[in-house]
Amino acid sequence: MLVRSGIVLVKYWFSISDEEQHRRFQMRVRDPLKQWKLSPMDLESRRRWELYTKAKEVMLARTHIPEARWWIVEADAKKRARLNCIHHLLTQIGYGELPDEAVELPQRIHHPDYQRRELPDEIFVPSVY
Repeated sequence: MLVRSGIVLVKYWFSISDEEQHRRFQMRVRDPLKQWKLSPMDLESRRRWELYTKAKEVMLARTHIPEARWWIVEADAKKRARLNCIHHLLTQIGYGELPDEAVELPQRIHHPDYQRRELPDEIFVPSVY
């Protein structure tokens, strides 16, 4: 329905291995600064990794259609996965060079009777840096 409406639908699944998920969760467990990232749902998903993987496989099989394909991104290495995905996405949508149009900054309209108001100090974010 979305594609029939003219929407370009590109679907990506960032896939990490069981070992990589375990490693990332262990890092979060050990690092107090990252523990906030672990929700009860994350802990349960770790326990049910195989069930979630089976559900993902069924979802991919049922929703991978020629008009809206799924693309799997190997994501054990986060930075590489993101760069590969961006590169791939840019190849999926045709685009051409845009004409270089000159931009001219217009003159600001000046009203001599306007005075910028003083704002109360309590609404400003403190300048720490």
